[in-house]
Amino acid sequence: MPPQDVEDCTMNLKENPKKPIILIGMPACGKSTVGVLLAKRLGYRFVDSDLHIQEAEGKLLQDIINEQGMGAFIKIEEKVNLDLGTPQSRWVIATGGSAVYSPAAMAHFREIGTVVYLKLSYKTVRRRLGNFSHRGVVMPEGYTLRRLYDERCALYEKYAHITIEEAPPPASEPCVDSEARKKHRRRSIDQTLEVLCGTLGVE
Repeated sequence: MPPQDVEDCTMNLKENPKKPIILIGMPACGKSTVGVLLAKRLGYRFVDSDLHIQEAEGKLLQDIINEQGMGAFIKIEEKVNLDLGTPQSRWVIATGGSAVYSPAAMAHFREIGTVVYLKLSYKTVRRRLGNFSHRGVVMPEGYTLRRLYDERCALYEKYAHITIEEAPPPASEPCVDSEARKKHRRRSIDQTLEVLCGTLGVE
């Protein structure tokens, strides 16, 4: 696991009164998987902001985008995120990949808690997403996945207190088939969790 970037070395949860941990990053970076495991380790509540959006609208993310457009979706997402959490909330919040398009929501998250960016290489994102046309990914018309990745990564890095990058598979263990990829991903999730817990001062 490459070294993580830490904006403020005083992120120890025992010393930091801001309780929530907010996970940001591209779709398929493991926010929900890591979030559930981290919440279990901390004894926190796990909150998925995408599920809150779907519950509020009574529709799937992709249906909201298709019917109301990306601009309306981002406003809905912003409203939901602004209502999530306080500095006292013992929550791990997994955000949607487009949460960073709202400066107000990200200012809220940075104010109430610790924002963690789970970073993946473009190659890994592309492989994991595959055909994402029904996944509810906010992507402007004419954008390629590469352009979306580059645009969002700059925003993730801007708003994160902590950045943790998933390690690539060792050269001696190329991910040549689906089983090898699954094995590497499980190991990567475990490594990400351990690095994150260490950074946060969690035993």
